[in-house]
Amino acid sequence: MVVIDHEENEDRKTNPSKVPTAESSSATAENETSDGFETASDGDDGEEQLKQGVPPATDSAANNEELVQKALAQANEAKVEGNKLFVDGQFEEALLQYELALQVAPDMPSSVEIRSICHANRAVCFVKLGKYDNSIKECTKALELNPLYIKALVRRGEAHEKLEHFEEAISDMKKALEIDPSNDQARKTIRRLEPLAAEKREKMKEEMIDKLKEMGNSVLGRFGMSIDNFKAVKDPNTGSYSMSFQR
Repeated sequence: MVVIDHEENEDRKTNPSKVPTAESSSATAENETSDGFETASDGDDGEEQLKQGVPPATDSAANNEELVQKALAQANEAKVEGNKLFVDGQFEEALLQYELALQVAPDMPSSVEIRSICHANRAVCFVKLGKYDNSIKECTKALELNPLYIKALVRRGEAHEKLEHFEEAISDMKKALEIDPSNDQARKTIRRLEPLAAEKREKMKEEMIDKLKEMGNSVLGRFGMSIDNFKAVKDPNTGSYSMSFQR
């Protein structure tokens, strides 16, 4: 059973602001009346903070943080909805929800986790739909955000295997083992795929030799010869090969 990833949200705590006393308010009013302006000690300490290299808190910064948190909450809602659709087997609809989460989530460090999870979950949907190339692309995007994302590595390896990209699949599984040496799935997959990878290499080698022979025969045929007229002879003393012509 394929398990899609979830994300945990942490509550933020805020400190209550200090309420000025009647005495301090009276003193401030008196200073404003006599001086005609607000000093750093009477106001928001903005000038003093600037002198110390610390920008004063602004309503704009607070509003931006609020917008970021709201966007993250909306992205998480879309992800959760995508998870429900996935469980119900509605993979196309789940893809749309994960894509919505990716569009809503701001491109900043605080959203890296949810974005990488949504890419990885989209990869699983594409596997279910038999679109393995798309699954590989989504896993790669997840790994660009989080290079230590083991599930994304394993899923990309599985998609490579479906396409008979055995070397690439083994490479992903080996990376997963480097991150987590106890990952039995990756270890078993490597053992299973290595003979298949070796067999594919030999097959590709034979196909390449056949193509070279075909090209050679097309050229030599103009002179009434073929590749079969040439034999490779090994020198027993040096181990090197030489070509001999035979009619």
